[in-house]
Amino acid sequence: MNTFTFLTLLSVIAASALFIALALFLIAITSTLEKIGGEELAYGTRSSFLSKIRFGVRAIEVETSVIAPQVTALNTTLTRVRDGLGAINDNLGGLIQAVAKQEAQ
Repeated sequence: MNTFTFLTLLSVIAASALFIALALFLIAITSTLEKIGGEELAYGTRSSFLSKIRFGVRAIEVETSVIAPQVTALNTTLTRVRDGLGAINDNLGGLIQAVAKQEAQ
């Protein structure tokens, strides 16, 4: 057997091993995905766990969608409260100074 024939045969064996390994891994992935597929219902259909998760995430998204406008309104109100408290703080500072001047007299 010459070198060229040997290398050709070796390449065919390596390519076959690669395709066999690929097929085995695809079978393993498929069986794992079928396990994730959920419990079997009537007539061989499955209730997919992934679809249940997607449905739950969508429900959370819909239920929490009203939070964003409310938080914006709350931020506006709290900004007004902060400004009002700043004005009260300034007034109290002036009051303290006025009382301190009266006591000094």
